[in-house]
Amino acid sequence: MATYVIGFPRIGEQRELKKALEAYWAGKITQDELKKTASDLRKRHWIYQKNAGIDMISVNDFSLYDNMLDTTVMLNATPERYKNIKDCTDRYFAMARGDNNHKAMEMTKWFNTNYHYIVPELNENMNFEPHISKIKEEISEAKELGINPKINLIGPITFVRLSKVEGNGDKIIEKLLPVYKEIISEFKDYTIQMDEPYFVTNPNDKDLELLEKVYNELASNANIFVATYFEHSNEANEVLAKTPIKGMFLDFVAGSENSIKTLVEGGKEVGIGIVNGRNVWVNDIEKSTTFVKGLTETINSNKLHIGSSCSLLHVPYTLKYETKMDEDIKSWISYALEKLDEIRVINKLVKNEELSETDKEVLQANKEAISTRKTSSKIHDTIVQDRVSNLTDKDKHRDMPFEERIKLQRENLKYPVLPTTTIGSFPQTPELRKLRRDYKNGVISEEEYKNQIKEMIKDLVKFQEEIDIDVLVHGEFERNDMVEYFGEQLKGVAFSKNGWVQSYGSRCVKPPLIFGDVSRPKDMTVEWITYAQSLTSRPMKGMLTGPVTMLNWSFVRDDQSKRTTSYQMALAIRDEVEALEAAGIKVIQVDEAALREGYPLRNNKRAEYEDWAITSFRITTSSVKPETQIHTHMCYSEFSDIMDAIEDMDADVISIENARSDNSLLKIFKERGYKGEIGPGVYDIHSPRIPTTQEMVEQIKAILDVLPTEKVWINPDCGLKTRKWNEVKPSLKNMVEATKEVRKSL
Repeated sequence: MATYVIGFPRIGEQRELKKALEAYWAGKITQDELKKTASDLRKRHWIYQKNAGIDMISVNDFSLYDNMLDTTVMLNATPERYKNIKDCTDRYFAMARGDNNHKAMEMTKWFNTNYHYIVPELNENMNFEPHISKIKEEISEAKELGINPKINLIGPITFVRLSKVEGNGDKIIEKLLPVYKEIISEFKDYTIQMDEPYFVTNPNDKDLELLEKVYNELASNANIFVATYFEHSNEANEVLAKTPIKGMFLDFVAGSENSIKTLVEGGKEVGIGIVNGRNVWVNDIEKSTTFVKGLTETINSNKLHIGSSCSLLHVPYTLKYETKMDEDIKSWISYALEKLDEIRVINKLVKNEELSETDKEVLQANKEAISTRKTSSKIHDTIVQDRVSNLTDKDKHRDMPFEERIKLQRENLKYPVLPTTTIGSFPQTPELRKLRRDYKNGVISEEEYKNQIKEMIKDLVKFQEEIDIDVLVHGEFERNDMVEYFGEQLKGVAFSKNGWVQSYGSRCVKPPLIFGDVSRPKDMTVEWITYAQSLTSRPMKGMLTGPVTMLNWSFVRDDQSKRTTSYQMALAIRDEVEALEAAGIKVIQVDEAALREGYPLRNNKRAEYEDWAITSFRITTSSVKPETQIHTHMCYSEFSDIMDAIEDMDADVISIENARSDNSLLKIFKERGYKGEIGPGVYDIHSPRIPTTQEMVEQIKAILDVLPTEKVWINPDCGLKTRKWNEVKPSLKNMVEATKEVRKSL
């Protein structure tokens, strides 16, 4: 019985990789300096795992940007348009984030997480071949530390199924098989983890036939463990039991329905992913131990392994930097390093091994945390619970149908055809971050802080009026993060000092910790939005984060249903919506950027999620007057299978990330006859390049080839906080000029 983790975080416990990447992109450090930082981090992370007693330690889970992009490079699947870039590192980053001459590849969410991956672009004419120098280098580094690693690879079926494919995907998989076989042959002396999480997403018979064929070929002369996670994969488990794989790593947290019966009968080893890789609450070690011991009644314990449910990429590094967190809350939490201890202790208890003094301390602290969390007065609020219990159907529907209220809104707001706006946030400069930090640390007074923020708002309002944007925003300069900002002001939500998690590339987020019943003690945004509105006669959008996104981008308590927690959050944000409306704000945007990513991966669980998620949005927005216009925003999503839910949200305007998708998303809205107004992103804000006016004219015209003119709003893909002012200002100026040019042609 061995211990393992599916993968480890890579951004660095002090975000060292983020800082090095951004310094390299800015030309402040060399490639060699960037690569040294990466190498140092890998070695540190391996030592952490080795010292914690993890037996199966991964290489190739580390990436400078994204593992799917790494696999694209490993298989020589680089799109043709990037091959004129001679330097391989610059080519890699151009694929990820674009450059002055190249658009970035499409990016989307990794299953139902907040991690984004770069979507490969594959066709049948590609000449695939292995490029494995990265893996060899990491193996060499690990061996220097006395570690005999397991090698992480994304399996060929998941790789192709998550790609944009021209032609027949199955033929591409067949074409990739010899390349994978060559790679596996090179590393046949190592344990190889093949990630095939695609098989937790309702695989069909054809998928399963292909799975059997692929692993009959790949595993015939190798020590392969197939890893699935985020759900159960029972159909795949049954098929893989008949192949020569060595075993499987399974998720027993999100995929508690996983069955190991056929795997056991097939003589396979099984990894029991019992420690949650996606949430931060402590594992109930005694409960987990009892569960695993129950499994040993049906399988030889030598063929069982204890590990994480999925990669620990999705949780922060370590609690050792959380010096300001409430001690009770801190005791209920486990980050990546603490989860290594949980895995080790469960493994020892299952094997009836003697615990070290450190192990005993871990176990005792765990017992106390489990006990105090059940009874703490910090968690339970009867007033909040009563509000949820007393919700009625009237709380979940607007008083007037969309077709009637949109006429009132157009008349009152007086916006032109193809109205221009932005998604909400503007650049978060180092100076701005320092200002917030100085205020938080008491270096400057509240008055000085507010005055400086108001000056920024005033300048932004002036800029938006100068370039003639129709519906303005205040820029969100007072906000560190669209979830964290609100979470900090809500009761029942806590925050970490250093709980950073990678979202994509160098982008990190610090998810709130929803530990108790949620309520809103006071106004959160009214002061800033009403000040901004006082500076202009144009409509100013109130900017809020929706309840489902708050949940999906937070670490949510696991001691009650998500439905209940979501309704609590919805009522808290509803209070702010009503306060904004009472203060005279006529346009309110409630972002549900993460609605799509929260969907269960199994079809039979979707209806329940949609029910509470859409109801939560409607609880938040349905109490306003018909004249008040409700906007929402959604990030990269596949909308085809959730259009019923989007329509049921009953928002007046939806803006979506669209620029990287060649307007393919919009055709879904057209086919469905979507009744609301739509703001498809006309340029990609995840890239530093500045689109020309003509480029956006063509994009707007392409949008109008799909959608009726009277329904279309013009805006960037997403918020602008990650961009620089010298990119934002010309891009928005070009966007407005392009809109005016198109208006003339109508």
